[in-house]
Amino acid sequence: MKEGILESGEDYLETILVLHNRNGEVRSIDIAAELDYSKPSVSVAMKNLRERECITVDKNGFITLTEKGREIAERVYERHVLFTNWLTSMGVPEDIAAEDACRIEHCLSTESFEAIKKHVQQYNK
Repeated sequence: MKEGILESGEDYLETILVLHNRNGEVRSIDIAAELDYSKPSVSVAMKNLRERECITVDKNGFITLTEKGREIAERVYERHVLFTNWLTSMGVPEDIAAEDACRIEHCLSTESFEAIKKHVQQYNK
């Protein structure tokens, strides 16, 4: 757990970032559809993320990442992309690589991630 955010919270923040980059705006229904979660589950998660000051929700239901939320989302997304690409480059099927990347991205220390990132970047030169 980082900054008081559970792994599931990190996944929600990452999803908000991805949906915002894809569609420009994000609502709870979009998150539910993307993750195939129930609307009530997403609603509870959004309440928790609001309380932790990671998101804001306007009167029309549009969700925006706060600076704190964006920092977490970008960190998790960077890890996800790096691990997915790394695993697929080694022949792991993309769907499995993405699933495994999602597991790895949450439990690795910053130090280990930075070392792996540096290694991968040197290898890909």
